[in-house]
Order: sequence, then structure tokens, then C-alpha cells
Amino acid sequence: MSDFIFGFFYPFKSIKLFFRHPKLIGYSIVPMVINLIIYGAIFFYTFSWITGKSEDAIENNISNTVLFEIIQYFLKVFYFFIVLVICYFLFVILGGIVSAPFNEKISAYIEDKIYNKKTERNLPFIPDTVQSIAAEMKKIAFYLSFIIPLFLINFIPMIGSVISFVFGTGFSFFFNALDFMDYPLTRRMAGFREKLKVVNSKKMLSYGFGAMAFLLTFLPVINVLMNPILVAAGTGLFYEKDYDDFGESTTSSSMP
Repeated sequence: MSDFIFGFFYPFKSIKLFFRHPKLIGYSIVPMVINLIIYGAIFFYTFSWITGKSEDAIENNISNTVLFEIIQYFLKVFYFFIVLVICYFLFVILGGIVSAPFNEKISAYIEDKIYNKKTERNLPFIPDTVQSIAAEMKKIAFYLSFIIPLFLINFIPMIGSVISFVFGTGFSFFFNALDFMDYPLTRRMAGFREKLKVVNSKKMLSYGFGAMAFLLTFLPVINVLMNPILVAAGTGLFYEKDYDDFGESTTSSSMP
């Protein structure tokens, strides 16, 4: 349980790095601005469209002004959370692709300057960006392969919602840990199955970190601001808690 708590609060430990190393802020500005525009536009227009359609439908069927206002208020609260969930999924998918090259720069900087464990790739900007986005696409495919079946299970009467919530929450914790620890693993040329094994090798630590990452990425605006910090935290946790031992064990096991 102590590992879970350590992982849960670990992201806040990384905030100070951005003040000590202003270059990290420079890497963060572009994806933050792009994601704020995308996220804000999707949230605003989706919420406005849903509430507008709802208001028209209710107004045509309810003549009592007070009752109309009460129903509309509760529906707006309900729609707010529905749109929040939709935006979370879109942020995980679109935000990850937009941020991937910049997140790679943040992670590589932390690896080099803080932990002195630079991984040599020496790729030009475009091939490096393509590789980062390709790694992100694999994570998204993995994410959708679980989320879509869980969404369908939700329609099973009585138990569907419970199963979907329990397994969906657990999976979201794991995926967020994988998402933000993926960058040093990708630089070490780890295969996707190997990435899953590495993150799962320290379950409670990973789930604790993933739980906080999930909460922070779910909150509007905060998710955009905290994304670079979570990248730094995922890289820091990877080295501080010796997840990187997998590389040494792989090498040693292949030696005669």
C-alpha cells in the first residue's frame, strides 16, 4: 500500500523541476496552447449544442416556466459530466498525438540532465517525430481495444455498469501509468508487450501513479497544464524506482 501512495503523490514531486529547468517550460508551451484550443473548442461547442437541442425539446413539451428551469438546470449538470467524459477520451487520443514529439523532448531532457542516463537515438526531427507518433498510435489502439468492449458491456442490464466501472477504472489507472512511462521505454526500443510487462512489474507503484494521472487528465484545463508534469513524473519514476532494470536483465540473460 505504501508503494501505491508513493506513486499516487509522485507527480507533484516533479513540479519543481520546471522551475529549476526553464527549458522544460519551453518544450511544454506549444502542446499546451494547441491542446487548450482543441479541448476548449470541443467542450464549448459540444456542450452548447447538446444543451441547445435539449432546451428546444423541453420547451415544446413543458409550458410551466418554473418546472422548465428546474429540469433544464439538472440536465445541464448531467450534460456537463457527459461532455467531460467525451472530452477525456478525445484528450487521451488527440492530445497524445499532438503532444507526442514535445513529450519526448521533455522525457529525454529529464533522462539526460536529472538521471544522467541519456539514450542515444540521434534521429533528425522528422523521423524522431514520426517514431514518437507511431508509439502513441500503438498505445491508442491498445486503449481502444479495451475501452470499446467495456463500453458495450455497459449495456448489459444490472451488472453491466458495475463491471464496466470496476474494470474500466482499473484499466484507466494502468493505461495512464503506461502512457507516461512509455517515453523512456520507446527510446530503449522496448516492444509493446515488453512495455506492458515492465509497467506491470511494480503493480502497486504503477497503479498509484496511474490513479493520480487519471484524475489529473480527467479535469478540464488542469489536464492540459499537468500533462508535461506527468511526462516528467513518469520518466522520473521509471528511473527512481528501477523500472529500467529490464534493459540490464534482458542484456545479461542474452549473454553466454
